[in-house]
Amino acid sequence: MIRQLSIRHFAIIEELHIDFSHGFHALTGETGAGKSILIDALGLVVGDRASADFVRHGQEKAEIEAVFDCEPNEQLTSLFEEQGLELEEGSVWIRREVLANGKSSCRVNGRLVTLGVLKQIGTHLIDIHGQHESQKLNQIDMHLDWIDQYGGPELLTIRADYQENYENYIQIERKLAKLNQDERELVQRIDLLEYQLEEIRDTQLILGEDEVLETECRKLANTEKLMAHVNHSYQCLYGEQRGLDFLHKASSELASVADLDPKLQELQEQLLSVTDHLDDMIRDLSHYQDTLDFDPKRLAEAQERAHHIGQLKRKYGETIPDIMKYEELISSELSELLDRDIHRDDLEKHRDLYKERLFILASHITKLRKKAARNLEVEMERELADLHMGSTVFRVHFNDGDGSQQRLTRTGQDEVEFQIAPNVGEPLRPLAKIASGGEMSRIMLSLTCIFADITQVDTLIFDEVDTGVSGRAAQAIAEKIAYIAGRCQVLCVTHLPQVACMADYHYGISKQSSDSVIRTTVDPLDHSARVLELARMLGGAEVTNKTKDHATEMIRLANMVKEKIKQMAGSF
Repeated sequence: MIRQLSIRHFAIIEELHIDFSHGFHALTGETGAGKSILIDALGLVVGDRASADFVRHGQEKAEIEAVFDCEPNEQLTSLFEEQGLELEEGSVWIRREVLANGKSSCRVNGRLVTLGVLKQIGTHLIDIHGQHESQKLNQIDMHLDWIDQYGGPELLTIRADYQENYENYIQIERKLAKLNQDERELVQRIDLLEYQLEEIRDTQLILGEDEVLETECRKLANTEKLMAHVNHSYQCLYGEQRGLDFLHKASSELASVADLDPKLQELQEQLLSVTDHLDDMIRDLSHYQDTLDFDPKRLAEAQERAHHIGQLKRKYGETIPDIMKYEELISSELSELLDRDIHRDDLEKHRDLYKERLFILASHITKLRKKAARNLEVEMERELADLHMGSTVFRVHFNDGDGSQQRLTRTGQDEVEFQIAPNVGEPLRPLAKIASGGEMSRIMLSLTCIFADITQVDTLIFDEVDTGVSGRAAQAIAEKIAYIAGRCQVLCVTHLPQVACMADYHYGISKQSSDSVIRTTVDPLDHSARVLELARMLGGAEVTNKTKDHATEMIRLANMVKEKIKQMAGSF
């Protein structure tokens, strides 16, 4: 459950700190006071996307911190281990910062994490049901997901196996579609690949050949220049009265007096070494001159070869290794196309095996879904009866078609839709077409109550889910939320006094203005303050003694009802 929440510079909230406990927490206040902003802050804590609009005007950043107490389940523990995070004595500390430029950062137990990881962690901590949550009931695809979740681990495991096989099946279908495309296109493709392959193979490329050719062409094109300069260098070093001759004479002069001073002997030895090295250089220059031979035919051949390789590079790759890699790719594709009949037969065999496997799994999934659907129908009708919809018939309709053709989708072969008959004698109709706003709210609350144990989330947040209901229906919703709060922590934003009076903890949210600055505050209400708040919710702008008395009576009766709920919960 969430134990502490701290918010700074978030929208119209300047700074606040709230401590939460187990049980039912009601959050009430005038319209526009900032109740939903508080829910937005909690949404950011569990991975909602940030926006620069969340940062209070004139501030550099918004900060939200939350501390959760949680009983680590296998999934949450595994997730923390995968991300290198530590669960510190069953506590999770989350910090979210949103900068004025819209960028944000997320920290879990002091370590930076990505938004995706935070969202995964958040699904184990909080389940938020917003004002428009009941609209999900209009999304028929969601109905199948609810059935699968309700079906439990066995159904979800088989569905995962089915989906893995389905992905393989679809990949094979795509390959077959590619093979079965227009024959003319295939022939044209084969001709192109054969031409490209022949062009590359006829060239007989050698790794590094382009660099060798570049050096050779440069040398052949500048043979005359090379011969002139190398010859001049050679003449400077070798010959009478030239460099080497002078070094020999210098060495002889030093040798004649080397015995007079050890230092001269050392210098003379060094000079001999230089002379020997220069001898080697002169020989190398001589040999290099011998290799210089202007060959216009070889130059033309080298330039033509280099040009041809350059054309291949423009077509098939920037380097020779890239061209060779492309050769392997088109060779493989050409082999598949030339052997497409054999390859097609092989693919079709694998496809049929996957298809057979998929139908077996899909049939098993359908049986489990229908079993889960029957159980959900019974449980939903029981929950709806508690919410003053006792005459409502709830059914999960499986659209089996005419049975003449079986089809496979990523979720199996089932199409399901929730249907209801609100009144006795009425036919079943799709939920989205006949349910009123108040009925939708109560149906959604029933599903939430059922799935609270399945999802194993410790904190449920309801943001005005009681919209569109009043009177006895409102009282029934209040009692249902109080019942849920006996199993997990509940935070509920509400405008209904019937709901607020059932809370274990009541917080008043107000908007204040001073020095042209608007601030939202959240205050825990004691008994007297709570009576005033409920009286305001009952009577509007004017709070009278009668509305105060009514509010006091509501709290007294609510305490009696909550005691009965606790006794009922303890009997299960």
